[in-house]
Amino acid sequence: MNFTPQTADAIRRVAIVGGTHGNEWTGIYLIKKFERSPKLVTRSTFETLTLLANPRAFEINKRYVDRDLNRCFRREHLEQSNSEIYEIQRAQWIVERWGKQGQGKIDAIFDFHSSTAHMGVTLIWVKNNSFNRQIAAHLKGIFPDLNIYSWIDPERENPSMKSLCDRGFSIEVGPVAPGMLDAALFEKAEQVIHAVLDYIERYNRGELIGGDRTLTIYQFLRVVDYPRTETGELAGMIHPQLQGRDYQQLNPGDPMFLKFDGTTIYYDGETPVWPIFINEVAYYEKAIAMVLTRREAIAV
Repeated sequence: MNFTPQTADAIRRVAIVGGTHGNEWTGIYLIKKFERSPKLVTRSTFETLTLLANPRAFEINKRYVDRDLNRCFRREHLEQSNSEIYEIQRAQWIVERWGKQGQGKIDAIFDFHSSTAHMGVTLIWVKNNSFNRQIAAHLKGIFPDLNIYSWIDPERENPSMKSLCDRGFSIEVGPVAPGMLDAALFEKAEQVIHAVLDYIERYNRGELIGGDRTLTIYQFLRVVDYPRTETGELAGMIHPQLQGRDYQQLNPGDPMFLKFDGTTIYYDGETPVWPIFINEVAYYEKAIAMVLTRREAIAV
């Protein structure tokens, strides 16, 4: 196919990824659909590539085989030789195929995930650059209920799939249980990726006209663990008044946890926060009950 981008900084290769976690079926079955019908994601100014990232984990319907693939893109993992860990082998293969130094390097990546938390449709940034801000603002104009979560820590190496390039983001949808599909969320996720590809087509043709806008984002602050006993066992759970309230303001003194002895633990911060990934099932093993964010309005 002959791709004819018009701008100097054109995007020539776009990667759509699903199944970084093998039991997150929304992205997996979107990839399968696109691979059966590639015309759905074909545009004239760039090449669209698809990848089922962790096929062995999908075969056994688990998040991963040996280790979380979305934590295997650190340099120390990528430089290991003869690793017996399947996800490290897989990360090395993906980087060799698509990485910044490879002949087939990609210019943008969109990595689908799903969550048991009430995340709706969320874009997760790891780079706050002009392209990501502009496309997020464009998508927000089409999908007003879309959320933008900014997880940027310049002091730490990015271990995730999104580290392959600076343009793009994860697309998180929820709530949906592991190993399950929700038709409404599936259709919404597909609509978002079509809007993304249409935007890139116009971007490459130089048809987009910028303007001064503001965009509401949720900036990472810190993670919070569940209450635990001295031996590390769970001592409580998400308070029923907080359950399912992702992206809603949590004020000082609001309930956070309900301990098994009936005691309530209240948020003791000095300023409001906006928790997300509340009670995400996959984060129990990571000792994360929720992620606290602050809401910001940024210029686009």
